[in-house]
Amino acid sequence: MQANSAGAEELIGTEISGITLLSLHGRGHSGMVFIGFQKSLKRKIAVKLVPKGKVTAQCFMDEAETIAVLNHPNIVTVFDVGEYGDFLYITMQLVEGDSLQAVIKRRLLHPVPSQRCLDLPTTLRVMARTLDALSYAHGQGVVHQDVKPGNILIENPGGRAFLVDFGIARTELTEDQSKYIHGTPLYIAPEQAQGCVTDARADVYSAGSALWECLAGKLPVPALPGAKLVGIKAREPENFFQMTPMESSAWIDHELERIILKATAHDKELRYESCAVFLEDLQKYAEKKLGGRV
Repeated sequence: MQANSAGAEELIGTEISGITLLSLHGRGHSGMVFIGFQKSLKRKIAVKLVPKGKVTAQCFMDEAETIAVLNHPNIVTVFDVGEYGDFLYITMQLVEGDSLQAVIKRRLLHPVPSQRCLDLPTTLRVMARTLDALSYAHGQGVVHQDVKPGNILIENPGGRAFLVDFGIARTELTEDQSKYIHGTPLYIAPEQAQGCVTDARADVYSAGSALWECLAGKLPVPALPGAKLVGIKAREPENFFQMTPMESSAWIDHELERIILKATAHDKELRYESCAVFLEDLQKYAEKKLGGRV
């Protein structure tokens, strides 16, 4: 089968390296993720398929190798990587549930205005686990570069959070990437928008933006195309957010606003120096607000 011309429906039932594709699990900017059944171990797993024309084989292998060295309960586990026809594929741990982005969008449709964002305990728990995963990845020399609600999966049942899609991650061995702009415009740090080489503080900014969005339902930014959002972040990042956190959400109090503003400071020197420090501050807030760590 010519994978580049095949739709998701045509691929159902295909067998790849002893794994039968059962159903489409989700779509991304570069490919598709299927639920597959691995006959040898009698288990369901996730299979990410990307047409070769969408990404180079080396970039794809880099993603697989990056995730494979990360062993953390809130980062999906990679099993195998290879080629099938015109596809490159990664097999990995299956997380059955929704992305945080999907959860946020569902809440926005709630008939009661006060319920149109995530509750505080859920938000703090999910973001604490995400920050812990990022802190671990940074300790292994990996910067994610595309932290956003769409790349945080919430397992159902249980609510366990998983950080996914290290497709544009940068490692300590990566050469200067200043010629390229990586990441999603709404969440990238200003230095990413400027095409600068990133460090852990870029993920701090993106995670802070995700925290803000959970509690506000949407980020208070101009309704502009992605390219224009990147332009604002690159040239006048101090004007990117059009409201303060407290103005955008009744869930956000003075202390939580301080945390969010520190995480999303346009000057990286003013941000949390690491996700570990960000997490510690968030946990202290949870202890005071909820009576215990999350």
